[in-house]
Amino acid sequence: MDFDQLTLTEAAAALGAGKVTSTALTREALTRAKANAELNAFVTLDEAGALRAAAAFDANGDRSKLLGGVPIVIKDNIEVAGLPCSAGTPALQHYIPKADAPVVAKLRAAGAVIIGKTSMHELAFGISGYNTAFNTGTEFGVRNAYDHALIAGGSSSGTGAAISARIVAGGLGTDTGGSVRVPAALNGCASLRPTVGRYPQAGIAPISHTRDTAGPMAATIADVALLDRVIAGGDAVAPADLKQARIGIVKTMLTNLDADTDAAFQAAIARMKAQGVTVVEIEMPQLPEINGQVSFPIALYEAYDDLVAYLKHTGTGLSIEAVAEKIASADVKGTYDGLVIPRKLPAPDGTLVDAKPIYDAAIKTARPALQALYAKTFADNRLDAVAFPTTPRVAIPSNPESSTLKNFGLFIQNTDPGSNAGIPGIQIPIALGTKSKLPIGLELDGPAGSDRRLLAIGMALDSVFGRLPPPR
Repeated sequence: MDFDQLTLTEAAAALGAGKVTSTALTREALTRAKANAELNAFVTLDEAGALRAAAAFDANGDRSKLLGGVPIVIKDNIEVAGLPCSAGTPALQHYIPKADAPVVAKLRAAGAVIIGKTSMHELAFGISGYNTAFNTGTEFGVRNAYDHALIAGGSSSGTGAAISARIVAGGLGTDTGGSVRVPAALNGCASLRPTVGRYPQAGIAPISHTRDTAGPMAATIADVALLDRVIAGGDAVAPADLKQARIGIVKTMLTNLDADTDAAFQAAIARMKAQGVTVVEIEMPQLPEINGQVSFPIALYEAYDDLVAYLKHTGTGLSIEAVAEKIASADVKGTYDGLVIPRKLPAPDGTLVDAKPIYDAAIKTARPALQALYAKTFADNRLDAVAFPTTPRVAIPSNPESSTLKNFGLFIQNTDPGSNAGIPGIQIPIALGTKSKLPIGLELDGPAGSDRRLLAIGMALDSVFGRLPPPR
């Protein structure tokens, strides 16, 4: 089998037909994980447990299961029974949950073999994956499989890098403001941020109950749709007729692009039009301003109460102050010590003020206005989705500077608004940059609840763009 091109869907079909054993696939995945230690993609590699599960499937597993015997990975803020769940932070590195998070239980029930827990931006608070708490390589930070000097994106960094490096063909991340889409874009894989509430959130270390969701990441959108079907239920999604698809382009989402991203996006839109997709230019001039009133106020305020509740659930006896005291990454430490723990937010003049009134305005007024803006835009223009470059730039150098607030704001520029509105978005790899030779992604955001329609369009686009070549 060509492991460099093997998809989740193909692996499941080969296992179901008895053409390959789960032990062979799992052993290959583990071998590749160990050979790619410099990526820092894993916090925990469960070699013994994965091989036991694979052998059990080979002996008497149900070959009709959707993921029977297929090796996958899980981000280390999602609980897997018997494996540490650190959320990328030192204080939780010895926390071992007794039960699977519901999203993991669904994957396991479908026959998936979990080979390990993937590294992430500490406490999921960043886009770089530059985490100084855990590393298996010589440098800190999860590394981009196409260039080890660069970031893998965040916060679901390790899952993105593991898929990009062809260690596995799929896995789970989480997304608050871009965390399954940014690393998928920078690593050249596919992902879905589902409509908030589509997946159960229990057993996942949180940032914000309003914004958080688990999300599947995989080699192709067809693979993402397979993972979504396992978690959310329903029949298989069929590729859409692209001649029936209507996509909007928002001018405000085409700013700050590097030359490679701009060229790749324009070429992708041209190819979509050639396939019969109707593309219309639309205006959403209020989007940046309204989104700004929602984004940080909700995430930074809810982070306190939601983490306190999660820590109580873990039974570790840890307080939020004890967790914050041991935060290893300077950017996350500054966020917790300066804003989350004291429950402060920056006022327009830069001074720190009580967060509660700003949060109340965000949750009661600004977020409903953002949701109404999206709903009206989709309805008035009869759109299936809006399209934009997932990230405005290709991957940047991996070092402490990659985690600056400026870079954070830049890389979530396009992924953040849909997150705050709670709508679904898919990330599709479209090209390697002409000059950079680095992955570039296109995102489609659709109306709330349109996850299956988005996936159907994405599956049709899989055959338009093809899969990116593997890293050299």
